[in-house]
Amino acid sequence: MAPSDASYTRSWLRPATWHLRTRLIALAMALLIAICGAVGIVSYASMDAFLTRQLDDQLSQAANLADNPGRPPFGGFNGRDPLDARGQRIGTVNASIRNSQVSSGGFLASDTTRQPLSTEDKETLLALDANSRPVDRSMSSGDYRLIAVQTSSGDILVTGLPLAAKESTLRSLVWTFVFVSLGGLLLIGLVGTVLIRRTMKPLEQLSEVATRVSELPLDAGEVALAVRVPPSNSNPGTEVGSVGHALNLMLDNVASALEARQKSETKVRQFVADASHELRTPLTAIRGYTELMRMTEDFTPDGQKSLARVQSQSERMTALVEDLLLLARLDEGQPLKLAEVDLTQLVVESVNDEKVMAPSHTWRLDLPAEPVLVNGDGAQLRQVLMNLLSNARKHTPAGTTVVAGVGTAPDGAAVVTVTDDGGGIPADFVDHVFSRFARADAARKGSGDQAGAAVAEGTSGLGLSIVQSIVEAHGGRVTVTSRPGMTEFALRLPTVA
Repeated sequence: MAPSDASYTRSWLRPATWHLRTRLIALAMALLIAICGAVGIVSYASMDAFLTRQLDDQLSQAANLADNPGRPPFGGFNGRDPLDARGQRIGTVNASIRNSQVSSGGFLASDTTRQPLSTEDKETLLALDANSRPVDRSMSSGDYRLIAVQTSSGDILVTGLPLAAKESTLRSLVWTFVFVSLGGLLLIGLVGTVLIRRTMKPLEQLSEVATRVSELPLDAGEVALAVRVPPSNSNPGTEVGSVGHALNLMLDNVASALEARQKSETKVRQFVADASHELRTPLTAIRGYTELMRMTEDFTPDGQKSLARVQSQSERMTALVEDLLLLARLDEGQPLKLAEVDLTQLVVESVNDEKVMAPSHTWRLDLPAEPVLVNGDGAQLRQVLMNLLSNARKHTPAGTTVVAGVGTAPDGAAVVTVTDDGGGIPADFVDHVFSRFARADAARKGSGDQAGAAVAEGTSGLGLSIVQSIVEAHGGRVTVTSRPGMTEFALRLPTVA
């Protein structure tokens, strides 16, 4: 489903370039992560509040136990010792404050003995507000939940319980939630990926259909547009099915238009072939009678000139008719007269013929040491070379160097090039040089003599079109590269296996 445009590159930093399934998976995972995070925060807050309430209840009980009047007296606070360890949990801190001084206090150790308070601990206890809500403070033995209660005698009894158990429970909750969430997200991600891929499969099939259609040669010739979206993905009752149904309707419309175009082109080709065939007879008669009149009749110099003009135009028209007939045969796909052809010898002979016609040009050969053989129609390949060489001759000024080369590409294909150092072809015309009736004399930029020579030659604009049709009929292709000072036509043909 990726775009075919090379300039459209996919980047992980640009979500707009991701596959739709990737975006759906990423969106689903982001929502799940947000939900897990919200659930985790709420769970943590709820557990923290629950444990804090539980700890406050225990703290209240411990404070009441430390100030229980029914306990045996040991001296100290109102005749009762607040540091009595009976009924208190390990780590509990008790202290009594009298006259803004900690009169007694300590931590209950695991052996039920009391560990004394440090100076910092005493300062922490003295800073507590009496009869206020329990608060969390850090002490030398760890974090504690402390409460200060003022008794009826005016002294303050401080009781504290360690927060280690609460913090351990919360840490366990966090790690458990993290591992469970990660496992769940991984599992959901894998399962979601499979499900989303299955759900997106119909869209991928639609993309495959569109891709196959885009690869069909719809620009010319008879086209069988048989590609369609299968019925399972073209049901208008679903979103994807609606797209598939619309795509099928579009393909039906395109197929009808292509069929109509093909019928129209067939009629035009048939008309051109018929008209060209019918024109051959009167043109032959015109040329014959012209020759007869020149041999048997006496004309004034102006009459001779006019008769010569009639003969030259009839010859030009005959060449045009022959070109049209050849293109009509190529369009119909008539079989070629295939045989083994030596391109090296063919290029040498064609260049020698052009030397005779244009001695003012410089003609050079660039040939390999070994013959380059192809399986083709020798007469048509000779016409290809003659058209390319004459094209270089007609549209470049005297003194231009034309190089005809033969070689072999790395993939084994035979390559024939015709290169000249003339004025070049305008950039806006390069894409049209192989179009029929594209006037090559308007394409080249050169001197006035050059343009005049082109007009005098009577170019029809069919030469390069014939070149392309013959080369493609042989299973090859022709390309052109042009800039000021260099124009090169390159042919690629399959070699003899």
